Amino acid sequence: MSRPGFVLEVDDRTPPLVVHEGEGFRLESFPLGTRVVYPPETLPALPDVEAAISEALLNPVDSEPLPALLRPGMRLTIAFDDLSIPLPPMRAPDIRQRVIEAVLTMAADAGVDDVELVAANALHRRMTADEIKHIVGERVFRSFFPQGLLYNHDAEDRQNLTHVGLTDQGEDVEINKRAAESDLLVYVNVNLVAMDGGHKSVPIGLASYRSLRHHHNAKTMIASHSFMDHTRSHLHHSAWRMGRMLSEHLKIFQIETTLNNEVFPEPYGFLMKREWEWSIRDQASMLAVRRGLSVAPARVKHRMFHDLRAPYGLTGIHAGETEAVHERTIQAVHRQQLVEVQGQSDVLVMGIPYLGPYNVNSTMNPILATCMGLGYYFNSYRGQPMVRRGGAVILYHPVKADFNQLHHPSYVDFYDEVLAESTDPLVVEEKYEQQYATDPWYVHLYRTSHAYHGVHPFYMWYWAAHAMDHVDDVIWVGADPKSVRRLGFRAASTLTDALEMASSTVGPDPSISYLHNPPHLITDVH
Repeated sequence: MSRPGFVLEVDDRTPPLVVHEGEGFRLESFPLGTRVVYPPETLPALPDVEAAISEALLNPVDSEPLPALLRPGMRLTIAFDDLSIPLPPMRAPDIRQRVIEAVLTMAADAGVDDVELVAANALHRRMTADEIKHIVGERVFRSFFPQGLLYNHDAEDRQNLTHVGLTDQGEDVEINKRAAESDLLVYVNVNLVAMDGGHKSVPIGLASYRSLRHHHNAKTMIASHSFMDHTRSHLHHSAWRMGRMLSEHLKIFQIETTLNNEVFPEPYGFLMKREWEWSIRDQASMLAVRRGLSVAPARVKHRMFHDLRAPYGLTGIHAGETEAVHERTIQAVHRQQLVEVQGQSDVLVMGIPYLGPYNVNSTMNPILATCMGLGYYFNSYRGQPMVRRGGAVILYHPVKADFNQLHHPSYVDFYDEVLAESTDPLVVEEKYEQQYATDPWYVHLYRTSHAYHGVHPFYMWYWAAHAMDHVDDVIWVGADPKSVRRLGFRAASTLTDALEMASSTVGPDPSISYLHNPPHLITDVH
């Protein structure tokens, strides 16, 4: 049996705690009375994955069984989540591979021969052939990719987009033409966190900028109080309106999977445990890893982390009508990740790991670090944020101005030009977004290379808008001061220094909470 999430109050017996800081981690001693929120222990994996997949496809929720929806002569499209989830990437075989293979087997048995597969990457970068192969597996890749039947969605290919219509609030719904004109669209999702899945899959993953601009904007993000609760997220409200409108025009068979918290393989297994539970072997592993990281060249250190493949276990799979499926999916995610917490704190401390959704096989630049900390981690709550309004957030990360020119070309200009003039998300959006979204060079790189869309850094900045509106101080520990100043924040050398700096905002004796992740967790703050 797994244990629920654990909330610890630091006393004089508490050992130093692990804090992630990019491509490394430190052991930090927190002040007495600090509240430490640990993720729940990992749930057991389903014992028979193939049987679980078959059960979901043959006995779906609020839908006919998948074989009953398949027939000769039909046009079938299978869309799937791209490499932005799960994090870290899953050890082969990826669960999407196993689900897609099962769907294709049923399609072949039904005589369906018009089948295409599309990665739902929206305005994310195009995946490489090897990255696609890792997700779908060798057999599917070999059968479809060389024939041009397995590909990345292109949100700028006007000839292959279909404007389906407008929602009742005037939001454009424009998605991939092949998907929109299919007799059946099967969507294969990995629900790593509660923000994923549901109507966030098709209307966002297969959309164009024309659609995405309605909810990926600063005003919507500021009003989205918790991205992990779609009932309170204005972004999700817009996506749900789009999804419901789409369902009137397109038959969608949604397949959602949930994973346990088996994130770190050996020799990083000690990161999955609470520090006072470390064995002698765990302590030795920790010392060996820290020693190795301290002497490894930057390139080697980068590979040490980005080559990790997580041994996730499947905890659930549901298929059928999108909203009915997603309701069951969220229940499974909450069973693994939800932690009850009493009350807010004056200060919230978070370590930012080496990996986020948008730097897989890449670098974590300052904008992505901000998105990870103030966007995703800050918003990993249900109810209310861990930190009170007007409080302070302390983050750990080097925040180096290190940009991957292949993947993030528009980020460089956003950092150098846009943030130099203003860090206010509303000002940034009004003055610069259209220029970057329509820039021909950024569009060309997105379509022909492996670059994120020109507007993508704006979206990452908007993700942090709710946190920036909520708190009065953001301080980065161990960060490059120049980079942090460009972001509009402050830098400190140590936690003690950061708390001293924050005292001008929250007072001399603040209540402190440390969010101890990864693995993933969602706080339920009462």
